[in-house]
Amino acid sequence: MAQQDFTKGNILKQLLVFSTPIMLTNFLQVSYQFVDSLWVGNLLGADALGAVAVSGTVIFTVLSFIIGINNAALTILSQQKGGDHEEGLKRYLNAFTVIQTILSVVLGTAGFLLAERILALMGTPAGMAEGAASYLQINFIGILFLFGYNFIGTILRALGDSKNPLYFVLIAVVLNAILDPLFISVFKLGIEGAAYATIVSQGFAFIIGMIFILRKKLAPFTIPSWPHKEEAALIFKLGIPSGLQMTVISAGVMAIMSVVTSFGSDVVAGFGAAQRIDSIIMLPAMALGTAVNSMAGQNIGGNQWERVHQIALYGVIYNLGIMFLIALGTVLFAEHGVRLFIQDKESVHYGTEYLKIIAFFYPLLGINFVLNGVVRASGAMFQVLILNIISFWILRYPLTFLFSKFMGDKGIAAGMGVSFAISSFIAYMYYRIGKWDKQVIISEGK
Repeated sequence: MAQQDFTKGNILKQLLVFSTPIMLTNFLQVSYQFVDSLWVGNLLGADALGAVAVSGTVIFTVLSFIIGINNAALTILSQQKGGDHEEGLKRYLNAFTVIQTILSVVLGTAGFLLAERILALMGTPAGMAEGAASYLQINFIGILFLFGYNFIGTILRALGDSKNPLYFVLIAVVLNAILDPLFISVFKLGIEGAAYATIVSQGFAFIIGMIFILRKKLAPFTIPSWPHKEEAALIFKLGIPSGLQMTVISAGVMAIMSVVTSFGSDVVAGFGAAQRIDSIIMLPAMALGTAVNSMAGQNIGGNQWERVHQIALYGVIYNLGIMFLIALGTVLFAEHGVRLFIQDKESVHYGTEYLKIIAFFYPLLGINFVLNGVVRASGAMFQVLILNIISFWILRYPLTFLFSKFMGDKGIAAGMGVSFAISSFIAYMYYRIGKWDKQVIISEGK
């Protein structure tokens, strides 16, 4: 059976086996925009690639609140699983389904209507504005599909299954790779074609995934009904600060993008290409954060605190080893990676320099993902929110802005790298001396 019980067994083996499909799933998810960027950058040029990069930042920001609710779902459902509360698991699964569907529709509608205004506030260069707006609005039309297949993956991972979500995402990626060149070039839809290809692929994967889960009974879905007051209360108690965590992160990314756009189209295009590489670099650390969240959540639900701390230790060690190797490869092959997306000399030069400066700071950022994943598993969502506010708004954005004033465009990478180092130290200190392990949510979810 694909689902695992993390309250017993070899922790290191479980971490390796459980996190690897999550890494592959994350890689496939990133490949949506990766493939879009390859086709857009090479067929439509640097300005079109910059438009995708800018609009992609906005999409991530608006989706972040729902992603945060997903993190709350991972925590609550994994604790229910670890504590063997079968009825509680069914009730909260129903509650999350109803609440997140409503939120995705509301945010998708608002994002579609406000797309042009948001891009204007970000200072999007004139040559990119129209394409960015079209790409953004089309993606908001399909936000329910994006949310849906991500949500079913979250549910299965909470139950100890990281393999089946990989297959659902693989379906979407393969279909996207086929439709992208067809819509962009054959149908002459340009940048809009890349967006249409993405939402069609995600919608198909979501439908196939739901049919498979229901037929195989991989998760205890029931006919949707209005959630009880206590269920909604716990979801919002954890979901609001969890959603704000992601919103703080993505808003911080938008703020940094405003620094990038101040240096003109060449830097924006180079930064956009570098961010595609950057998103791949961070996949292992992000996967480990998700894996330890689920694993620690089950053990917290089962009151296995010694195993919780062992999960954190193994997660940090694994992160440092794999992220250092990836950083080394990034430095050696940075220019080749950037040239996959753009050919403009100045843009390629900036993207390459950015990656070489920041690469070896990524193992430190990975510490944040792992330790915050463990802390989040306890239900300490507000505490992680504060850590993220410190990381992005007290450290990352101010340091990026400051360094860019003194070092020019190279200061963007330097400021971000220094902020990674400081925030990882703060995350470690909170894990060691904070009271995150005093949180109690399982009694509320029984």
